[in-house]
Amino acid sequence: MAYRSEFYAFNQEKPVPIVIRNYMNSDFDELIQIQAECFPPPFPSELWWNKEQLHNHVTLFPEGALCVEVDGELAGSLTGVCVHFDPKHPSHKWEEVTDSGYIRNHDPKGNTLYIVDISVRPKYRKLGLGKMLMQSMYQVVVQLGLDRLLGGGRMPGYHKVAESMTPNEYIDAVIKGILPDPVISFLLRSGRTPIAIIENYLEDEESLNHAVLMEWKNPFNFIGQKSPDS
Repeated sequence: MAYRSEFYAFNQEKPVPIVIRNYMNSDFDELIQIQAECFPPPFPSELWWNKEQLHNHVTLFPEGALCVEVDGELAGSLTGVCVHFDPKHPSHKWEEVTDSGYIRNHDPKGNTLYIVDISVRPKYRKLGLGKMLMQSMYQVVVQLGLDRLLGGGRMPGYHKVAESMTPNEYIDAVIKGILPDPVISFLLRSGRTPIAIIENYLEDEESLNHAVLMEWKNPFNFIGQKSPDS
């Protein structure tokens, strides 16, 4: 089912028209350019989107291919894939769970919408577009009746304190507000909850290849949830 939402964000006191919709073939060149702006070196350029990956997104799971426009200009995207996730075995690599971004492993019967990537042009980040995209994907989770939204969050601030802190200690400090992290703090503000540290998740010098597995549970489909009177 197609997704389209129109509303306003505020650039200081000025309302700016926003559209969140499914991306399509005509957006591919701009989406690749956005990746280059969002993930400059030392992030590996081979991990930017290519057109084969984007084609798979819009054909295999178009519901999980969202983009945002600001006053008519493409400003960012959020991509997901359906997988089956077992909370008892959380460890995995990004390339395994996302098929290296090609999502040929998309499982229409999966229980989890897994975030493959989120990208927002730097010049638009003060508008809160990443959080808006994430909220839109929560709506997709509810629409499809999935158990959760899940994804591995980079922890790019970790390399600055790695000599004195373990990954778990670092995340604990971020949660307590002692340290900020540009990715993990954003995900916390977006409603995501950390559930596990994953080693060797993705080639990422700043995170020392670590990631934090972060979840949003579908409140309408939470298995085992009991009513106050039960």
